[in-house]
Amino acid sequence: MNLENSITYNLQFFAKDGPGGEKTEPATAKKLKDARKEGQVAKSKELINATGLICLFLVLKYLLEYIGSGLIDIFSDIYVKIPETLQLINGEIPVAHMRQLINNSVIKMILILLPVFLIAYIIIFAVELVQVKWRPTLKPLQPKFNKLNPIKGFKKIISKDSIMELIKSVVKIAVIAYMMYTTLKDRQGLLLLLYEIPLMTAVFQIGEIAINLGLKISVLYLIIGLADYVYQKFKFKEEMKMSKQEVKDEFKNSEGNPQIKSKIRSKMREVSQRRMMQSIPKADVVITNPTHLAVALQYDANSFKAPVVLAKGEDFLALKIKEAAKEYAIEIVENKPLARMLYANVEIGEEIPPELYQAVAEVLAFVYNLKNKG
Repeated sequence: MNLENSITYNLQFFAKDGPGGEKTEPATAKKLKDARKEGQVAKSKELINATGLICLFLVLKYLLEYIGSGLIDIFSDIYVKIPETLQLINGEIPVAHMRQLINNSVIKMILILLPVFLIAYIIIFAVELVQVKWRPTLKPLQPKFNKLNPIKGFKKIISKDSIMELIKSVVKIAVIAYMMYTTLKDRQGLLLLLYEIPLMTAVFQIGEIAINLGLKISVLYLIIGLADYVYQKFKFKEEMKMSKQEVKDEFKNSEGNPQIKSKIRSKMREVSQRRMMQSIPKADVVITNPTHLAVALQYDANSFKAPVVLAKGEDFLALKIKEAAKEYAIEIVENKPLARMLYANVEIGEEIPPELYQAVAEVLAFVYNLKNKG
């Protein structure tokens, strides 16, 4: 038995998913636009998170004194008012008074922290805008039942994307652990003395250590985010690639079937030629090549500044123009150079260019002379 004849090769099995074979063609503008409408864009969540963290810690760094003082004032106010409240009601805690005290404290805390989160939100929104531009869509929020397919879900668990996410997570954990270790090791002397220094000083020292540590982690996280953004752009470009058949199908759907368009052009050409042939009786002369080209000219001094090409054609169409000229007793003049110049440079319905005035004038003079003699 011949082993070569016993095996059926199916090369399509090795191609990427999708009709038409392997996806090797760049995505068309239409496909990118449709993907945009579906909410499919190249963006990095890591970059957004890193930028938000940097902004958050920078704002905390410059507003640390303001935020720390405000929070301490809130807690001091609470500890002052609780004993006063207990004395007023003989040692029992009134629910209404405590609710009002807590509500007031929460409102003050929100007002203190609001600038921090507001600035961070604005920066995150700006980074998102830079990545994907401003084209909001609700398509990603719509339920898609094909996402419930367990087979596709299993493929996503064991895929190149899941491996990439695992690598990013491991790198982030390693970065955070390393930065925490080096920062706390450098400040371990201060940390051991915290119980000996005043409370306010200890609070500000801990806040400073936490903010500096957060900034270091955020900067490294930003580098990871930038690398992830480059990867996401590359990944999106690869995912959007199309097969040759998909490009052809899209062209057919958007531009129409080429065969139908060819028939329409052919029909329009026939109508144009019919209209052209109907105008030949108005011509004063037909200039020929003599067998391959024919150009019909009309000159009306009251209507045109120069002679106008009424009809032109080559081969079979040139023969039809000459037959029509004979039928309507229009002079046919053989002038090979002039026929070629007119056919190549002047469209139907256009006046001849000035450089051909002299040559055409001589032909017309010859024709008019023949008519006068007749």
